[in-house]
Amino acid sequence: MSLDGGPRRTERNRAMGVTKYHRITLDTFHYKWSRFHKPVLSVKDGDTVTFEINDVGSWQLNKDSTHADVMTYDPAKGYPLAGPVSIEGAKPGDALLVEVVEVDIADFGWSFIQPGFGLLDEFRKPFLYKWNLENKKSASFENGIEVPLRPFCGVLGVAPRTRGFTEVAPPGRHGGNMDIRHLTAGSWVKIPVWVDGALFSTGDVHAAMGDGEVCGTAIECAGSATIRFGIEKEAGLGFPQFFTKGDKKPERGYFTATGIGPDLMKATKDSVRNMLGYLTKTYGLTAEEAYVLCSVTADVRVHEIVDRPNWVVGTMISRDIFPH
Repeated sequence: MSLDGGPRRTERNRAMGVTKYHRITLDTFHYKWSRFHKPVLSVKDGDTVTFEINDVGSWQLNKDSTHADVMTYDPAKGYPLAGPVSIEGAKPGDALLVEVVEVDIADFGWSFIQPGFGLLDEFRKPFLYKWNLENKKSASFENGIEVPLRPFCGVLGVAPRTRGFTEVAPPGRHGGNMDIRHLTAGSWVKIPVWVDGALFSTGDVHAAMGDGEVCGTAIECAGSATIRFGIEKEAGLGFPQFFTKGDKKPERGYFTATGIGPDLMKATKDSVRNMLGYLTKTYGLTAEEAYVLCSVTADVRVHEIVDRPNWVVGTMISRDIFPH
């Protein structure tokens, strides 16, 4: 394992011409994790697979959808996962090396606010925001705000060792719906293997998301992900680990709104509400628009957790996205 770049064995295989390239199409997907899913493809250590990925809602929302359609959104149709793929030689106790080579996005995306879903509970009406992603580099928001696009897959995981079927949404030791926005092209993840072949699947493409995904959705879209696999034998890994080059620092810096208190969740909510107040007052956004913008661009971070009884949470947003 190379700590500064990725799996060395994968690099060796590619240099020797061993790497093979495969593709999984949109009609190959499943909705739950299970060790009993039959793999749609079997590959070797060092091989590369391009996964064509359905949008997270199985196309329930589109360019013609309205705010009212948010209330008919069926979560049972959420998280169609491309795969699973079996990696020959992967055994329980090993780690699967997942190198993100490329993530492409469709031309359309959406974000929504659904009452009872997301961090804040004061939003009582459904709200849908539709995004034009044709530019691929950035997407226009309201009042001159421009959102940079940094596509990644919210779900990267393997079959858990439990018998039966497991929901996709909660992440776990098997990876899954980790929603780590830093896993863009050039990053890699090590995931503990729990069953023979690992049975890897991916999905939930996001064109952009802030740490925390506070309203419950990012810029959700369809797309594709090209992934190269490797195996670290007998890794003894308990939880996933990842490598990323990180973000380019904004030229104009960050604006940060804090929340402080003895309850970490309340401090987090206060931090986001503080940011919503700033955005609505300074940039003329509605509360709903500000909430969505925070979900797709702002990063929620725990700044201080050692000086009990009060913790400090900050919601940070790049000033580069706003007009001068």
